[in-house]
Amino acid sequence: MKTSEQPTWQPISALPLIASIIDEGLQNAEDHLQTLEKARPKPYVLDDYTVARVLEVFGADADDTSLFEEQLARWKKEPLTPAQADEVTRLTAQLAKHRTVVASILSLAEQLKKGTIDSILRKDDAELAIDVLSGKLGKP
Repeated sequence: MKTSEQPTWQPISALPLIASIIDEGLQNAEDHLQTLEKARPKPYVLDDYTVARVLEVFGADADDTSLFEEQLARWKKEPLTPAQADEVTRLTAQLAKHRTVVASILSLAEQLKKGTIDSILRKDDAELAIDVLSGKLGKP
């Protein structure tokens, strides 16, 4: 979101919608992290574009998390039913997990971008041979 734009804060009646967005966002992030973890031992299965896109999308996702945290903080200041208060508390915990998962995704993507197929193809033959012989580059 651009800094000049102001968010539209939602009434507590939007709690089910916000809950589904937060829950689905966390599940999506966890799924992406699992996928990236599979590429950790063989980052060459990824290309530069894919890793850059992960960094872009989840970088924006990290920014959006702050908006959801602010929305929940605003609701906490309102009179809530016990069920609403419990849900806001649960969603606050979900956002904390989400923030941790997204940070892991961004960190792993930064590591993986050093070994993408594009980074390998940019190396000259001697540099590539040294990387293979030194164990920096695993066997495909």
